[in-house]
Amino acid sequence: MNYSQIAWLIFYWLFFSVNVYSQEKDEEVLQRIFNEVLVNGECYDNLEYLTQQIGGRLSGSPQAAAAVNWSRQVMEDYGFDKVFLQEVMVPHWVRGKKEVGKIVNSEKLGSVDVNICALGNAVGTGDKGAVGNVVEVHSFQELADLGEENIKGKIVLFNRPLDPTKIQTFEAYGGAVNQRGSGASEAAKYGAIGVVVRSMTTALDNIPHTGALRYALNIPKIPAVAISTNDAELLSSLLKDDKNLKFYFETHCEMKEDELSYNVIGEITGTEKPNEFIVVGGHLDSWDLGEGAHDDGTGCVQSIEVLRTLKSLGIKPRHSIRAVMFMNEENGLRGGRKYAELAKENKEIHLAALESDSGGFTPKGFGINADEKVIKKIASWKPLFSPFKIYDIEKGEGGADISPLKAQGVSLIGFKPDSQRYFDYHHTEIDTFDKVNKRELELGAASMTALIYLIDKYGL
Repeated sequence: MNYSQIAWLIFYWLFFSVNVYSQEKDEEVLQRIFNEVLVNGECYDNLEYLTQQIGGRLSGSPQAAAAVNWSRQVMEDYGFDKVFLQEVMVPHWVRGKKEVGKIVNSEKLGSVDVNICALGNAVGTGDKGAVGNVVEVHSFQELADLGEENIKGKIVLFNRPLDPTKIQTFEAYGGAVNQRGSGASEAAKYGAIGVVVRSMTTALDNIPHTGALRYALNIPKIPAVAISTNDAELLSSLLKDDKNLKFYFETHCEMKEDELSYNVIGEITGTEKPNEFIVVGGHLDSWDLGEGAHDDGTGCVQSIEVLRTLKSLGIKPRHSIRAVMFMNEENGLRGGRKYAELAKENKEIHLAALESDSGGFTPKGFGINADEKVIKKIASWKPLFSPFKIYDIEKGEGGADISPLKAQGVSLIGFKPDSQRYFDYHHTEIDTFDKVNKRELELGAASMTALIYLIDKYGL
């Protein structure tokens, strides 16, 4: 065999190997994707390090800074084409020493310790604490009807539960969470000295759930805590027979000066349209009480796994694919806003953005926030996902971090795992690594990779 024949054989082999995926059927490529993640996947090991070695990653904390360095190093080690940081100033709220909550002077039980935690961004009571009679309400309208005459100088208990009849637990969450987000300012309008908010969960347990509140402008900032659902039930039952019941709570939280932090971005550069981007991401920050496993360590490691899988299989995308670790979703959304701001400033074209921020449970589908044409196109791929038991692909919502891209015409997609257990762990000390199932996590990462592959191949 002469030199020219050998050269031709080498060229033929290289050409065939590069184009093999373009010749394969989509069913075969998706099966390869799932096989790669389920056999060789690294997202579970990455999650173990993020949660066990770094832990809870509240914006502005040393742990959040460590997570930035870690995620950058992981993506560099995988050999992504680009890995870079985006500067973003984030709030730095600290919880301080452990909170104290007590039902006091109860006619039936005397003094009773209860399980509470400060709400994120709240002001603290300091050593003096806050003590007062309790007024229970279930809505802002009920609060307004009571008025200053019945509220001033008292502590308001917001005790509206998540609706257990809602099969979609995020719908139940959305129906109750305004009392956590705005309850403190609403109560302060009528002279309340503090608020106690029923935890945002469908479960009845002794675990308080934190989460962000937002103080309104020109209204006094009053301290606010979440109370476990069991203790909310207890407090409510005691109030029915004892209107003079008092409640005491002590918190030591405070808001410090903003801190410099970063979004962390890894990219595989597109072969045909390198200046058009498809984003897959999660938020790197978490609350401080647990390890930030389901919220949102799983979304971060799944997003990195998407790029690792494409690279490992030799799939060279037409568009540039980015994995974005957004900073400060939990108490400010500044990372998501900064990403969208820079995308607009740099005149970047984004085809689609997919976010995983609903836990690492068994995948069920995707919610699509886009025009009807895009929804129909993505829904037309249902037969490709059905062998993997993923059926729920329809109109829905994206994620909070990608929502600022909507104004730029970007199609937003939210990864939808089974959500029935999510609010058992959400924003609590038990959102830990041991609550994540390896196979469920990997199935989610594979389904996300499959969707990114199809969007890249066929466009929207």
